[in-house]
Amino acid sequence: MDLLHPLLDVTYKNTKIHRLVYDKAADSDPLRDSLLSRGIDLICPHRRNRKKVSRQDGRKLRRYTRRWKVKRTFAWLGNYRRLVVRWERYLSTYRAFLLYCMHVNYVKEVMKQLLGFYIIFLKLGALCKIL
Repeated sequence: MDLLHPLLDVTYKNTKIHRLVYDKAADSDPLRDSLLSRGIDLICPHRRNRKKVSRQDGRKLRRYTRRWKVKRTFAWLGNYRRLVVRWERYLSTYRAFLLYCMHVNYVKEVMKQLLGFYIIFLKLGALCKIL
């Protein structure tokens, strides 16, 4: 976990990291203590074979359960080869294409939800005609 500390030193526009959501690989008490000394709260589930007493209750793990949304978004962005390979020479062009891909994925998800509502509405309409 020595590689984690240099990554935490790099922040965007002087923002401070308050929480770090990680997977079970980061379940070590020395890492938790070193991050806590920096003011960072480590949110990760305990390993199954943990011998020591649990250092967190289940409330903070609710953030961990929402972690799949971030992973899913990165998986969707992995479908665009132009983003994965990074053919763009300029960062502004890369960011523009990233925003375009995010908007396309968002519109796809909204259309799926609207289509689902539309199908339910049609089924209800057909049911009302029968009655």
